[in-house]
Amino acid sequence: MKRYNITVNGTPYDVVVEEVDAASACEPSAPAAVPAPAAAPAPKADTAAVSGGTNVESPMPGVILDVKVNVGDTVTEGQALFVLEAMKMENDVNAPCAGTVASINVSKQASVETGTVLAVIK
Repeated sequence: MKRYNITVNGTPYDVVVEEVDAASACEPSAPAAVPAPAAAPAPKADTAAVSGGTNVESPMPGVILDVKVNVGDTVTEGQALFVLEAMKMENDVNAPCAGTVASINVSKQASVETGTVLAVIK
């Protein structure tokens, strides 16, 4: 194990890195407990009501500027569903598959994090 002190944006972190050989690289290991800076958690979208669909997740943190579809709309693969502003750039979030929009879990001006479920397509 090697231990490093890293400073990111003025916040110091104590990081422990374990060296593994190629054979055990695929085996999961218990991560060392490292305190993370406290941040306000994003509200979790309720996706329990819709099961068996394909989640449309936010590819990066940002703000939803526009919702281009409604629940019940039929969409095609690659169709723009949302406009996400990230780092002062507008990005389309596209449908990963064709289907029907089963739920929309965000609204305009909502702040989202990477991996937030924006919608579900069945």
